[in-house]
Amino acid sequence: MSEAASSPAAARCPFPHGAAAAAASACPVSAGAAAFDPFSDGYQQDPPDYVRWAREQEPVFYSPQLGYWVVTRYDDIKAIFRDNLTFSPSIALEKITPTGPEANAVLASYGYAMNRTLVNEDEPAHMPRRRVLMEPFTPEHLKHHEPMVRRLAREYVDRFIDDGRADLVDQLLWEVPLTVALHFLGVPEEDMAMLRRYSIAHTVNTWGRPKPEEQVEVAHAVGHFWQFAGKVLDRMREHPDGPGWMQYGIRQQKLHPDVVTDSYLHSMMMAGIVAAHETTANASANAIKLLLQHPRAWRELCDDPGLIPNAVEECLRHNGSIAAWRRLATKDVQIGGIDIPAGSKLLIVTSSANHDERHFADADLFDIRRDNASDQLTFGYGAHQCMGKNLARMEMQIFLEELTRRLPHLRLAAQDFTYVPNTSFRGPEHLWVEWDPARNPERTNRALLDARAPVRIGEPSAHALSRPVLVERIDAEAEGIVRLRLVAPDGAALPRWAPGAHVDIECGDGGLSRQYSLCGDPADTRAFEIAVLREPHSRGGSAWIHDALRPGARLKLRGPRNHFRLDETCRRALFIAGGIGITPVSAMARRARELGIDYELHYSGRSRASMALVDALRALHGERLHLYVSDEGARNDFAALRVDERTRVYACGPARMLDALQAQSGAWPDDALRVEHFAASAGTLDPAHEHAFEVELKDSGLVLNVAADQTVLDALRRANIDVQSDCEEGLCGSCEVRVLGGDVDHRDVVLTRAERDANTRMMTCCSRAKGKRLVLEL
Repeated sequence: MSEAASSPAAARCPFPHGAAAAAASACPVSAGAAAFDPFSDGYQQDPPDYVRWAREQEPVFYSPQLGYWVVTRYDDIKAIFRDNLTFSPSIALEKITPTGPEANAVLASYGYAMNRTLVNEDEPAHMPRRRVLMEPFTPEHLKHHEPMVRRLAREYVDRFIDDGRADLVDQLLWEVPLTVALHFLGVPEEDMAMLRRYSIAHTVNTWGRPKPEEQVEVAHAVGHFWQFAGKVLDRMREHPDGPGWMQYGIRQQKLHPDVVTDSYLHSMMMAGIVAAHETTANASANAIKLLLQHPRAWRELCDDPGLIPNAVEECLRHNGSIAAWRRLATKDVQIGGIDIPAGSKLLIVTSSANHDERHFADADLFDIRRDNASDQLTFGYGAHQCMGKNLARMEMQIFLEELTRRLPHLRLAAQDFTYVPNTSFRGPEHLWVEWDPARNPERTNRALLDARAPVRIGEPSAHALSRPVLVERIDAEAEGIVRLRLVAPDGAALPRWAPGAHVDIECGDGGLSRQYSLCGDPADTRAFEIAVLREPHSRGGSAWIHDALRPGARLKLRGPRNHFRLDETCRRALFIAGGIGITPVSAMARRARELGIDYELHYSGRSRASMALVDALRALHGERLHLYVSDEGARNDFAALRVDERTRVYACGPARMLDALQAQSGAWPDDALRVEHFAASAGTLDPAHEHAFEVELKDSGLVLNVAADQTVLDALRRANIDVQSDCEEGLCGSCEVRVLGGDVDHRDVVLTRAERDANTRMMTCCSRAKGKRLVLEL
């Protein structure tokens, strides 16, 4: 600690550093904390790995070199984002390295007076301004920019498509986001090279550590940038009806002059160019670099562009463009059990949070099908979450679509990656790639230039997480039932699954998707097995599988996902199946047997010939299996079932059977019955029988109106709030959110009776408010 103690930053250390203190070993700063340097090459190259030791051993520590408390774990950082009163964003744009008097004099000579912006202002000023200026960032408005982004991406790729080698940063990923940013803001396209230099200078000025001799040069560039922003803003005022976010802000100023002020507009003009441009350019470069370092993932995107939206989220999680943000503690507070005094500065390493094993399983693994990739904190969270996140997502998706379609044989060239040293924004300064122009597919297939993958504006749907499988076998299992064995095309292991899980199969080319429970052995990672009943009134799924599918066919599926889990700590279990409902129940009974749980399996069917898996079940479960065959006059008497406090009942089957069980369960202990439905009960909203209500988003500081003909999920999307979804029928559980207040009118088939009574969770795709208001943890 002696070297750190002698530095100027060490004077800010909140721990004693005198001779007596050193003798008593009073300073608790560890060796790792003392050595922490976010300007080092280790941090620049891989921030999550650089602070791995902290994430695992000392998740909150004080850095004497930086004069900041450093926070590294997901839950702690999300809690900081959630509470923007205790943790003020006011220092987010503060110079992390104070400039000297000469540089300050240069800035003053340009009239530099950068004010608060949406990034770094406190309440009560921030949220009214955010509400007034948010509309251009909503998905319905952003979609109008998609043709322009596509056109630019194609034009820039056209320039180097036949060269065989390119620096994607210089030749695509810097200029296109800059042009998009200018269009979005309403800035004329001119002086692009100058704007690029200004943007880098602004980054170094705010988040970097320029040497004393560099500070004056940087200050001149920042000053020029400030004056340029003011001149452009003056021209915009002459034509306030033009397109662009800044013109929108000028029009809003007339309506809300106390909220949208002159000084604010000037600051946002400058900050907006950096925010809308540089972070997207860096994120795109990081994503392409990461994907080319994982050739299998790149090939999968080339084969299936539908994976691109979730791949973007995983790239933002694994190697995003924002390494860290900063906050100021406004009062004494605890973070992760560590006492933080009022006035402390915090460096919250969001890139480390995105690699926290406590939230992301196998967090260092790059998995473009990761089902919670969009939990990444690269965009922040809560009231100060990045407003431009969906514009960045759109651009990244279009870049990946263009490159995977036109240059599927792209590869990284040998190179050393360098980064502009700073604490927060990161992306390679250059990204050299190579390919063989003779293999460009458009040379023989010009039609692919007209192909378009749908852009997902907003958080990716679970629909995007499909994976290819081959039909290895199709066997007749029972009357009207076939059993399919599905394997990975390359023979690789498939994801592990737990009993009760299901997969979604894409049936045919019409976009039809149907859910089927897994019924094989969860220990068999080489294959998924499903059993499919031909429904007499099939909506197309089961009929297609029975009539059109053949061994060797290639399918797309999503999952596995599970909202029908076995409680492996229960002491006794009753498994009740009707017809094809035996599929998830069979896997659950197998697991109960392995765990030594006391269990019974009750299986009902119309006839023995129509009942699947009977021989295998009898061999595995013996006397624990009870069959009820209607044709033979046997029916299950639910009233005779013995259900006590230690018993869990798991049921899947026809609606009539489940309704009878629900009626009987009124006499059972709360939460004893868990059911899996074949179909959702939520239908199309009928505005004549619904009422409008409000939804307060506690973490975001917003209050939304949900109309009588609108779902909560729709209202959230329109407000630019990320919530994942899939079936949108109340069946899959993807869109679940936490409820903090208000009574929920539950319409899903996912939650148990006890979970509904607790009123702490809801499915936003179908459930509504009983009263006039709900409060959600979003």
